[in-house]
Amino acid sequence: MYGDKLSSVLNIDLRNGREDRFGGKATISASQFGLNLEGPITEKSNFIFSARRSYLDFIFKAANFSFVPEYYDVLLKADFSPHSSDAFSFVFISAFDNVKFFNDDAEQRFDNSRILGTDQIQYVAGFTYRHLFTNGFFNLALSRNYVDYDSRQSDSLLNPLFTNKSKEEENSLRADLVFKLSKTSEINIGGTAKLIEADFDILFPTFFTSFGDSLPVTSLKSENTYTKFGVYTNYNSLLFNKLTANVGVRSDIFTALNKKVYFSPRLSLSYALTDLTNLNFSTGIYHQSPSYIWLEAFESNKDLKMIQVNQFVLGFDHRISADALLKVEAFYKDYKNYPTSTIRPYLVLANTGAGFSGSDDNYSSFGLEPLVDAGFGKARGIELSIQKKLSDIPYYGIFSFTYSKSDYTSLDGIERSGSYDQNWIINLSGGYKFDEFWECSSKFRFASGKPYTPFNSDGSQDIANYNTARIKSSHSLDVRVDKRWYFSGWTLITYLDIQNIYNQKNASGIRWDRREMKVDESSSIGILPSIGISAEF
Repeated sequence: MYGDKLSSVLNIDLRNGREDRFGGKATISASQFGLNLEGPITEKSNFIFSARRSYLDFIFKAANFSFVPEYYDVLLKADFSPHSSDAFSFVFISAFDNVKFFNDDAEQRFDNSRILGTDQIQYVAGFTYRHLFTNGFFNLALSRNYVDYDSRQSDSLLNPLFTNKSKEEENSLRADLVFKLSKTSEINIGGTAKLIEADFDILFPTFFTSFGDSLPVTSLKSENTYTKFGVYTNYNSLLFNKLTANVGVRSDIFTALNKKVYFSPRLSLSYALTDLTNLNFSTGIYHQSPSYIWLEAFESNKDLKMIQVNQFVLGFDHRISADALLKVEAFYKDYKNYPTSTIRPYLVLANTGAGFSGSDDNYSSFGLEPLVDAGFGKARGIELSIQKKLSDIPYYGIFSFTYSKSDYTSLDGIERSGSYDQNWIINLSGGYKFDEFWECSSKFRFASGKPYTPFNSDGSQDIANYNTARIKSSHSLDVRVDKRWYFSGWTLITYLDIQNIYNQKNASGIRWDRREMKVDESSSIGILPSIGISAEF
């Protein structure tokens, strides 16, 4: 659930366009809600440290919301290279996500009864050793991933509807070997081993969904330990000075499932049509294990298989100039063994997303019901992108256009649009560097609406109408201006960032208002300005 957040941490300074990381100068950046440090420790080691606090809670308080989200994150990365053939690296990333409710009056209690509040603590820590030798290199990594969930939802009288106090811990060891067989070929061999601890404490009184289903779980307490193993080999070679071929196979073992062993072959080809243009093709079978919470709800859920996708990608890339690249790809994905509910035969868990929603989503994503691997689906589409890097011509940018379609079939055998089936997605971002002092950048986003199930006049929903309506398309424009001030021995950077500059109120979801007995179309926050200041020295 923290994928985007952790990614933003790792790229925290990219928007400033700095290219002097580990260049021998210490850098300190400070703003009202963050501190960034980076620089050398010794001649052979360096570090990055970042601590940030989101300001969303101030915005929510100012807007008189009945709840307030708070978010913090911390990043530490250190590298040490005692000599040219050996390198050590340590990384620690942690995120704290809390939701505070204000239940001072009946209005706030009603608003909060529609929200699943989740406090989360997550960290990822890892140690990596790399050794270079004459014909390749060897990697060894030891890591730990820890997530602590504390979720709750109550009705307007503060009676609990749902509570979830769970912990998921993964301790993993990974080894990779890359060996160059000749000037034109190499082989990769590797393996992973994971020890997983999953603890769940869930209170879920009888709940009736908006489709009229009664969900069975009233409480769940479990503590289990699983193991996962994976091995792979991959061979890469240049043939006839034109064709690059990559062929490999992976095997996975997951002891929590009754069917434990899975094989995944892959193949990719790239043919150089000219010095500037390549034709690319790839195919493969990929497996993903079911969520741990799905496996704990019912013993029969351990009969689930790993989710399987057969993937095909065909495309080409063409270098327009030294600083510009064009890519076009068409893809087709065939999904199998997707978990579906025996109580809700219209529900395939692919449509519930990676997060955990509350009563407005009928607690679909938790999978706290008997499941079978009878779901299947397909996704297909085409992607086009043009990238212009910053060069002697002082502007840069990326344009991407995607058309896609995804459909899933659940236990009832009816094919329906996927809940995240946004057919058209357009992104345009870029900037212009006027000189060494001024830089301006912007980003435009457009996406067609996601499917949803319309409501009847009494707030119920019909299975026949599942995912037959769509939310309105969304679009927004962000603008940012950076100004650098150069002083003796240090640099001051200031910026003004305005997100959604024309104040577009994009719909973020459709839900039923039980008090007003009408549809409530939630919208995202409109225009969001921010300012920042940082110092480099």
